Amino acid sequence: MKEPSDRSADKLNARKSRKIVGISLFLAFFLLFAFLGSRLLVIAVGKNVKNVNLNDRAEKLYTQTQTLKAKRGSIYDANGNPIAEDTSTYSLYAVLDKQQKGLNGKPLYVVNKTKTARVLAKYLPITEKKALKILSPKDKQPFQVEFGSAGTNISLLTKKKIEAAKLPGIDFVQKQARLYPNGVFSSNLIGVAVSETNKKTGTANLVGQMGIEKAFNKTLAGQNGFKNAQYDVYGYKLPGKQQKEKPAKNGNNIYTTIDSRIQTLLESEMNSVQSQVHPAGMNAVLMDAKTGKIVAASQRPTFNAATLKGIGSAWTNTLSSDMYEPGSTMKVFTLSSAINSGHYNGTDTYESGRYSIDGKIVPDWNPAGWGYITYNKGFALSSNVAMAHLEQQMGPKTWKKYIKRFGFLKSTNSGLPGELTGRIQFNYPIEQADTSFGQGIEVTTLQMMQALSAVSNNGTMMKPYFISKITNPANNKTIKQYGKQVVGHPITAATAKAVRKHMQDVVYKSYGIGADYKIKGYRVAAKTGTAQVSNGMGGYASGDDSYLYSVAGMVPANNPRYVMFITMKQPKLTGTKTATQLLAEIFKPVITRALQNSNTKQATVKRQVPTVTYQTTTYAKRVMNEKGFNVVTIGSGDSILKQSPSAGTTQAEQKRVFLLTNKDWKMPRIIGWSKADVEKFCSLTGLKLESTGSGYADSQSINFEKSIDTGDVLKVNFE
Repeated sequence: MKEPSDRSADKLNARKSRKIVGISLFLAFFLLFAFLGSRLLVIAVGKNVKNVNLNDRAEKLYTQTQTLKAKRGSIYDANGNPIAEDTSTYSLYAVLDKQQKGLNGKPLYVVNKTKTARVLAKYLPITEKKALKILSPKDKQPFQVEFGSAGTNISLLTKKKIEAAKLPGIDFVQKQARLYPNGVFSSNLIGVAVSETNKKTGTANLVGQMGIEKAFNKTLAGQNGFKNAQYDVYGYKLPGKQQKEKPAKNGNNIYTTIDSRIQTLLESEMNSVQSQVHPAGMNAVLMDAKTGKIVAASQRPTFNAATLKGIGSAWTNTLSSDMYEPGSTMKVFTLSSAINSGHYNGTDTYESGRYSIDGKIVPDWNPAGWGYITYNKGFALSSNVAMAHLEQQMGPKTWKKYIKRFGFLKSTNSGLPGELTGRIQFNYPIEQADTSFGQGIEVTTLQMMQALSAVSNNGTMMKPYFISKITNPANNKTIKQYGKQVVGHPITAATAKAVRKHMQDVVYKSYGIGADYKIKGYRVAAKTGTAQVSNGMGGYASGDDSYLYSVAGMVPANNPRYVMFITMKQPKLTGTKTATQLLAEIFKPVITRALQNSNTKQATVKRQVPTVTYQTTTYAKRVMNEKGFNVVTIGSGDSILKQSPSAGTTQAEQKRVFLLTNKDWKMPRIIGWSKADVEKFCSLTGLKLESTGSGYADSQSINFEKSIDTGDVLKVNFE
């Protein structure tokens, strides 16, 4: 048992220990508080934690950056009509999650599914039953649902109508789109632009994929802007904070040299020939003979730029990115070179049929020949032997010099992506002779057009061009002007005139092989061509369908206004028409129309509307185009049920003529149509027109390319 003195000592020690612990805890808390206080003071003053600036972090946290989208520039034809232009479409979705509510407690989800389905069915190509089914999924309730193709590519007008119904939970996503109102219309030259998402920014922009859209993508695209603003956690803009903004710079507009009236007719005639003999490929270009301006250009296969139908097999722009052996149209340049270099005497004779060079035979297309004939007659008969003799007389050095002077074997610098330069086999005498009649040398269509301009333009060679100007969309001022550009003088004016005279012999001499190209009222200079097609293994394909046929023509012959060049590769000829006759079906109406338009630019020509009901669609379109009317074909059927105006009506050229086919009616783009034209269209199709205003259509309730049927309601505002 402890003594009282011991117990007192224990108590004293205990009190002393508690005091020490208390002081220690106090000191620890004091030091911790001091540390935290000083740290907070440092942060408050320096606004920096672990090299992270808190001001910057807070600003970023509450700053929202909105991208201001630049509008892509438009592409126009020679008369200012749009070929490609920007448009906005919308996709619709419905929020079903009942937890989604606004700050005021109002629902941001679909409340009345029946009413919502009824409204959507009224404005979208979807039934009320199907819309309700989408809004009422049987499985686990999703956050939101979409409506497939019916809920995409919605116009601004339709969007506004749906929004006017004030349906909770119905929202839209805007999408930039490219509109090509003409469908198949020099599609490979114009190209296409499609939406692509930038991986770094997440912003979707239209990007050119081919043709002018790709070559001038930077010019057309413009520059996106941005707008920065600061918001609190509830989404309200913070007062006193300055908003940063960089406005978008819209893309520039491009005006092409394409004449829509001629281009539309060319497409129609190309379709007609294609449907008859189904060639592996076709090319046709119409150019101003004096300036190099491309007035119309088309190819097959091609695609519909509005729907992209056929684009998978038509990515190549054959104007600049396809090489081929031209065959006998090359003889124009052989003859030019021989005359210009002083190695041509047209009245001299040679033995036709066969010609031996180093033990190799150059044959005429008629192996039996025509006996001893003059070189003048040999050109009109398209004799290979005549050209081989001329090459031998010039010598390979002189001949190759002229090949280069005419611009072959190098780019025309058109600006189109992927332009090729061509190639030649020229090592041995037989190869050198072969090039004189267009075998063993590969060219592009643009090179041919450029070289032909030297003959049509009295020795002055012009660069082909297809853009006239680039303008600023803000003020319509011209930023860059394009025009005629001289790229050489390969021959003299006297030589060019002499060559055109020989080209007329091809058409008008009794023994000439180009009589199918005669045009009433105009003198034609032309040269036809037939070339074997390569088999891809260093030789040539065999069989009746293994040729490339071509024609180069200049009208009027004495002083050409236009040059046209057409190629047709491996057609399946049936025996009812020759290749020359088929090419003439394109050449004659197109160049005739171009000449008529250039002679009567300001005159209003009226023509009688022919009857085409119950005819094939291809035939009907061709007949109407030849008359000069602006044809609107409704549907994809193969025969015509109705037409407007009716047969026998007198109507001005370029006025719209509507042809209703027997199936698959689709809505055309009517923006810019007159009220009279829209009324004709509705009367023909049985659509019910509800209109406001007067003047020209600036909206349409049924989207472009959507299916239509009799009884559908079309709402249009006119301004």
